[in-house]
This record gives sequence, C-alpha cells and structure tokens, in this order.
Amino acid sequence: MGYVALGIRALLGAVFLASSIGKVTGRGAFGRFVSSVGDMRVVPRHRAHAVARTVVCAEFVVWPALMAPVPAVAVAGFAVAAGLLVAFAAGIALSTRRGARTPCRCFGVSASPLGPRHIVRNLVLTALAVIGAATLLGSGPAGPADPGGAVVAVSGGLLLGALVAVLDDVLDLFRPVDRASGPARGR
Repeated sequence: MGYVALGIRALLGAVFLASSIGKVTGRGAFGRFVSSVGDMRVVPRHRAHAVARTVVCAEFVVWPALMAPVPAVAVAGFAVAAGLLVAFAAGIALSTRRGARTPCRCFGVSASPLGPRHIVRNLVLTALAVIGAATLLGSGPAGPADPGGAVVAVSGGLLLGALVAVLDDVLDLFRPVDRASGPARGR
C-alpha cells in the first residue's frame, strides 16, 4: 500500500471520527445538529431528524472502514466518504444560496456560519478521497511497508485531519474583534 493512500486514510479517518463523535457527544449535541440540518432549509424540517441520523450513521461507517486492513473495505470507506462530502458541499451551497446562516455543526459545537470555506473544504476532502481510492485500486498486492514511512504517513494524516476538524476555530482567531459586542470600557 502506498504511503499516500495510508496518509489520506488517516486524514479522512480523523476527520470523520471527529465529525461523528462531535455530533453525538455532550448534552444536546445531536439535537443541535438536527436543528442545524433543519435550519439549512435543504430538506423539509420534519425530515431533519432522519437525515441527521443517517448522516451520523454513515460517518460512523467511514472511519472504521478506512482503518480496515482489507483494501476493498478501505476503498468502500473512501467511496462513502466521497459521497457524503459531495452531498455536504451541495447542501451547504444550496443553503447559503437560500440565505440560511446556520452555524456549522460539522464537528459538533461551532458558531461559524456555513459558507464558501466549508464548501471548499468538503470538495478538497472529496478529491483526497478519490485520490486515496485510486491509489489503493492502482497499487498491486501490498508489500511490506517501511515502518518509518508508515509512521510518517499516518502521523501526517492524523495531524492534517485534526487541523481540518478545528479549522473554523483557527480561522476565528484571525477574525477582527467586534468592539461593539466586547466588554464595556471604563466610563
């Protein structure tokens, strides 16, 4: 197995692990995700709970599939990941075009409204899923991997996956401070 595929498996695995766990961990996390799905105005509000449940279940399938030692299972994980990511990008694009300003609940709690950066993120991750699947499908029988190369590939993938999961928080650090909503200054 190529180190590229291994690194992409770790990256997407970390992203979908953080995403699935973030949507169900903590008091009211899943309820907030259901509300955000309804607020996106992409599916009828009465279908938001079923759609949210389906999304979380599919996300919980992706990361174990990507970790599987069987290449065919990992390719299936890449395919499910790519399908989800395309659906997410399309849903966000439609939602923002309709003027919805719902917060991104992609990884649990966030105040950042869905927008173009989320579409771009999902499309880049989709491309990586396709590259990862193609790399696995294009490689012959897996030979012994150099342990050092495998550690570098997995570590790099996990680090990038973690960065993707906290990207909104990192970008918020560089957003200008709104002085009107800050603490009152001395009188």
